[in-house]
Amino acid sequence: MVLLIGLIGTALGCIGVGFSTTYKQAVFWRLLCGAINGTVGSARTMVAEVTPKPWHPRAFLLLPAAFNVANVAGPILSGLVSEPFDNLPNLFGVGGTFGGVEGVLWMKRYPYAIANSMSTVLLLGEALLVHYFLDETLKGKRPFDMSSLNPMTFFSNTMSTLQSARSHGYRKLAFHDTSSDGLLSQDPDHELDHLPSHPEKSSYHPPTPPRLPFSRIWTPNVLWTLLSIAIFDFHMGAFANLWILFLATPREFVPEAESDIDIKPRSAFKFASGLAFPPPTIGFAMAIIGFIGVALQFFLYPWANSRFGLMRCFRYSLILFPMAYVLAPYIALIPSSSPSPLPASGTLIWLGISSVLLLQVSARTFALPATIILLNNSSPHPSVLATIHGLGQACSATFRTLGPILAGWWYGIWMERGVVGMAWWIVGFVAALGVGASWGVRNGSGHEILLAGEEKEGEGGSGDGR
Repeated sequence: MVLLIGLIGTALGCIGVGFSTTYKQAVFWRLLCGAINGTVGSARTMVAEVTPKPWHPRAFLLLPAAFNVANVAGPILSGLVSEPFDNLPNLFGVGGTFGGVEGVLWMKRYPYAIANSMSTVLLLGEALLVHYFLDETLKGKRPFDMSSLNPMTFFSNTMSTLQSARSHGYRKLAFHDTSSDGLLSQDPDHELDHLPSHPEKSSYHPPTPPRLPFSRIWTPNVLWTLLSIAIFDFHMGAFANLWILFLATPREFVPEAESDIDIKPRSAFKFASGLAFPPPTIGFAMAIIGFIGVALQFFLYPWANSRFGLMRCFRYSLILFPMAYVLAPYIALIPSSSPSPLPASGTLIWLGISSVLLLQVSARTFALPATIILLNNSSPHPSVLATIHGLGQACSATFRTLGPILAGWWYGIWMERGVVGMAWWIVGFVAALGVGASWGVRNGSGHEILLAGEEKEGEGGSGDGR
């Protein structure tokens, strides 16, 4: 049910964003999407509940792998269909195939409606798949029956209830042929038994599984894990915002300059310029993240995780995040084959973009599955596993919201001062704090606290603890 609410609610929110005409409207719909979307935490919990512990590393690898695959197609498609009136004039512009004399005016008024409508269709399709093919994993809960909303089913159930009420207190007798016994037979079997109007109910109730109190879940490992996740999601959200802003920021323009050689930065740290990419190029630059992620996820991660262990891969991969953030703004200083103010282009520019993304995506490839596994294994008792994942999702959502807000604010302030890299370097410092926090995290067993009647289980988590 949580998955269905999140998917359907997010689908409606995408429609609202696509047809928003003001910044406030877009913010409202995005906030609504975030408020009702709990799919990530629910999906992680379900994966943990249906997968044996030895297979957790491979099972949790599927979530970021799916994210990387979506990161390939999503940015490219959305970049192509954004602003279709201008970017696809042959189809939707004036005199286009579907445009007619004036073009498709509603696409001109709502330039991002098609991209968001595509998201809505995909989310609703996913909701149907979840309803018909996904089983409830929470003990004691039954899946919601959509057939109860059918008016004919409701009418049939109502009539059955009324019929049962009329015959309350009686039962159907077993068939017995009494024609040979006569009406005056004294056989007690022929007497009609009137049942009591209030039959006795069974007093048996299945025992309630023991549950760890909420006040006892705050173990040191849970706190360190949540702190590490908070920092990780903060700079991941900040990077997503800064990267798009940096790609779209105009290049530093000097009117009297005839080529890029005449445009010199004031210093190695004080320069204000981006790459001036249009939306389709931004979509392709974002898709590089998915291409690199898919390759690393399926070819490098399994070997490295089995060779070095979960904890080593997690801790040492975090070092790559600050490196990527420090180097990112210097892409604007790479010589371009096109002069300002045209969009930056050339082999060197794309090599610089790919190099920075290789560092960032490599770190994310190892860190993201590890955070999911470590959060799952930090649960002090199986009865609070869903609670732990809920706390992790709340923590993740909060800091993924704060990250883009603060990063965008820093970017705007320091751009005005001519230092485009300062926002990047602040985020890099936050990522460096995450490296330190990771050393307080350990790979737990998922059952560290024993309640009454429980026996000691084997030590160690699903990984090897290295």
